[in-house]
Amino acid sequence: MGNPLKLPLLLNRKYRKPLVDNRTLRYESTRRRILQILWNGIGFGFAVVWMIPFIWVVRTAFLPKESTIGTGWSWGLTFDNLIHVWQAAPFGQFFMNTLLVCSGVLVVQLVTMTMAAYAFARVEFAGKDFLFMLFLVQIMVPPDVLIFSNYQVLNEMGLLDTKLGIMLPYFASSFGVFLLRQSFKQLPKELDEAARVEGASRLHILSRIYVPLSRPIYVSFAIVSVSFHWNDFLWPLIVTNSEDNRLLTVGLAMFAKATESGAQWSDVCAATLIVSAPLMIGFLLFQRQVIGSFMNSGIKG
Repeated sequence: MGNPLKLPLLLNRKYRKPLVDNRTLRYESTRRRILQILWNGIGFGFAVVWMIPFIWVVRTAFLPKESTIGTGWSWGLTFDNLIHVWQAAPFGQFFMNTLLVCSGVLVVQLVTMTMAAYAFARVEFAGKDFLFMLFLVQIMVPPDVLIFSNYQVLNEMGLLDTKLGIMLPYFASSFGVFLLRQSFKQLPKELDEAARVEGASRLHILSRIYVPLSRPIYVSFAIVSVSFHWNDFLWPLIVTNSEDNRLLTVGLAMFAKATESGAQWSDVCAATLIVSAPLMIGFLLFQRQVIGSFMNSGIKG
């Protein structure tokens, strides 16, 4: 029979390690919770800072003109600024031009990048890797560098001050080709072989297999493309000269620089809200689809 005095020592040795492990787990859990709260607070702070200019623009757009130049706080709201701005400049024409340019560019980009991405991913031809490297080089070149050369080409073609002239340099997207090619390469080649056994052509395989399985990539690219061309300013400003072909961003700049509205912050903010409202409303309506498309469109391998 063992010494009874050793029993507490044995129990202490037996349960000391679990107690230490529990304390370590609680400490790590508390530390992670504190870090999570800290990072959430930092993110919320940045969000508040980002929202301050937007809140000021929205508030000023609905304030009466006499309240925008005062120092006090006013609770009065009016829609007169939006009505005045819409009637003072042809924003309806600018809106239709922007919608036509964004949708036209997107449709052509989806077709061209689908064909090019499938060729780079599944079709074997001489110089494929070198040609794809040229596409990657185009991603590294800022679009503003090509403004002069694109302007000269459009001038020789007689497409200046036309909607087609605004769209033409963006009909092919190297970024879209790269993004879609990576998605196509992730799909197993057995799908092609099974479809070819059934007698399907390449176009049939592309439209019935590759395109539906890469839907998140198409949605993500569509969001990026529409946002970029909706907010594009420099290229439409250089190419267009008439109100019939101006886009919203150019129309907003011309309206803000006008002598009769330069000091009217309520009119400028109302015009800014008109330009930015469609994108914000679209994001709020399709927020879940937008976030899901970006989460499901990660590039692998």
